Amino acid sequence: MSVLFDEPGPRARRRIRVATVLGVLAAVALAALAIRQFAANGQLAYERWQPYATWPMWRYLLDGLGSTALAAVVAAALSMALGLLLALGRLSERRWVRLPSAAYIEVVRVIPALLLVYVVLFALPKYGLDLPLFWKLVVPLTVSNAAAFAEIFRAGILSVERGQTEAGLAVGLTRLQTMRMVVLPQAARRVLPSIVSQSVGLLKDTSLGFVVSYGELLYSGKVLAAYNGLLIQTYVVVALIYLVVNASLSKLARVLEQRSKARA
Repeated sequence: MSVLFDEPGPRARRRIRVATVLGVLAAVALAALAIRQFAANGQLAYERWQPYATWPMWRYLLDGLGSTALAAVVAAALSMALGLLLALGRLSERRWVRLPSAAYIEVVRVIPALLLVYVVLFALPKYGLDLPLFWKLVVPLTVSNAAAFAEIFRAGILSVERGQTEAGLAVGLTRLQTMRMVVLPQAARRVLPSIVSQSVGLLKDTSLGFVVSYGELLYSGKVLAAYNGLLIQTYVVVALIYLVVNASLSKLARVLEQRSKARA
């Protein structure tokens, strides 16, 4: 059983397999149609792709990927820290802590990250808070993803058997010490695959950096396409980079989940 949801039954697994096959067939058909249209309009000509066999092009895009990774790592670290505090707050026995934490999580989870970017970009400067470009991207991503990480951590904490807490209290630990030394380490191991999966989504959300003109991968591709006029080729290469990075992280999440199940 997963920490966040029940495993699907036989019928659900059959429906998932059918939907997956249909989805793959539809994707292949769309890809074939796109390739046909590209060929008909000369977009597959060698001279239009040759610039991307040169190092300067890749160095520029890899610089953008580095900026993407930096924003994602900082936002993930801050989101996890804030998310853990919110999870503990929502599980608190004190109403004045529990209710604000629950309100934050429930409200922020339904607000698009793009709207938060616009708030930081346009609303905050009117009140004298004009953040650097990097933080105009990282702050809204942190605010948005902290709610998701909070629910992941809360699910992990609740999945730890109550007897673990009782055992910690029985040996003389305080509730805070029991949570820190007994419950949280077990919860973190159980939700690690979900944390990686959420981090993949956060990495994709860094593409919102083009809104604030932060030099992440998508914005770098936009600038490069405007410079060389190779719009389709540039965005195809950028999409492939995103595909490789996100697929690698998703594979890591699956491996961690399998290892977690094997230990259970």
